[in-house]
Amino acid sequence: MDAFVFQNPTKLIFGKGQNEALAEEVRQFGENVLLVYGGGSIKKNGLYNQVIKSLNESGVTITELAGVEPNPRLSTVYKGIDLCREKQIDLILAVGGGSVIDASKAIAVGAKLEGDIWKVIQKEMTASDALPLGTVLTLAATGSEMNSGSVITNWEEKEKVGWSTPHAFPKFSILDPQNTVTVPRDQTVYGMVDIMSHVIEAYFHKVENTPLQDRIMESILLTVMETAPKLLDDLENEKYRETILYCGTMALNGITQMGLKGDWATHNIEHAVSAVYDIPHAGGLAILFPNWMRHTLKERIPRHVQLATRVLGVEPTGKTDEEIALEGIEKLSAFWTSLGAPNRLADYNIDQSEINRMADLASYRGPFGNFKPLTKDDVVAILTASL
Repeated sequence: MDAFVFQNPTKLIFGKGQNEALAEEVRQFGENVLLVYGGGSIKKNGLYNQVIKSLNESGVTITELAGVEPNPRLSTVYKGIDLCREKQIDLILAVGGGSVIDASKAIAVGAKLEGDIWKVIQKEMTASDALPLGTVLTLAATGSEMNSGSVITNWEEKEKVGWSTPHAFPKFSILDPQNTVTVPRDQTVYGMVDIMSHVIEAYFHKVENTPLQDRIMESILLTVMETAPKLLDDLENEKYRETILYCGTMALNGITQMGLKGDWATHNIEHAVSAVYDIPHAGGLAILFPNWMRHTLKERIPRHVQLATRVLGVEPTGKTDEEIALEGIEKLSAFWTSLGAPNRLADYNIDQSEINRMADLASYRGPFGNFKPLTKDDVVAILTASL
């Protein structure tokens, strides 16, 4: 494996009843809190009232920023930055899923930046500080609650960009499975696809001697696959919600990529698709990932075979490596489809008309992807196969 340094400063507060820890955590950071949330689901399920009660117990002054989009917009980030400066915010509290947390990370960095946060997101500037950020997670999916990454969409420019800075790690994250029991079926499905996709991105690497990392990743994938059908049959089951919640955090808090560098090309392609069409991120991943796998089949096929046999249940006897790998890809796609995820871009009414535009967006910085570097022609081929 590669040499590495690992540090994750986020305090993870996990388990049933942990919402009660919020007041004590908030007290440590100052008097003015920016409360950031999405479309209002936290008001419907009662979490908003719980959070307001805890903040009042902390004696802080609350400023609210509601309406963060599923693909969080740069325009919303700018609004948050302006509020932080106007209200002299000491702590940002993100209550929601990955989109709310991603927007809050950009707000936290932007509020302390002498310059435009979009330049940091575009990697044209480097951040040197951020406001403290705390989170109360409501959706198992992105892992943003315990990492330094974020994805922001500049809708006017039709760009969706992933970025990170060590300053964006949340100071604390509260993960109470009770906060996720009212998540609708479709968002639950998308969350589980997202979790698996994060692990698979890491799984396709070129580093030798990673037996423990591989087994950690395989265990997360198997746990999600075993739990997903049970959860979808019993959406309010806290036991299953808890399991998936923990899988989501472990899939992208850095544990799986110690000593290796995953691929991440499929995420880049999906960002281009949803920048143009504004589709659910995980829905795009469910469509694109099997086609990326087919496209990269000749690149270190033992990785494909290992995933197929260890995780996807392919019986290898009497089959070539290519047959094993292809069967594994079919099983992965069929599993996601069985959960209710899409498997063709046509499911979102996407045709070939914007393929070149999406390929340009994905590849404008040149070849990308660590397992197999992709060019624009590769992206066109993957998108065409995904139609």
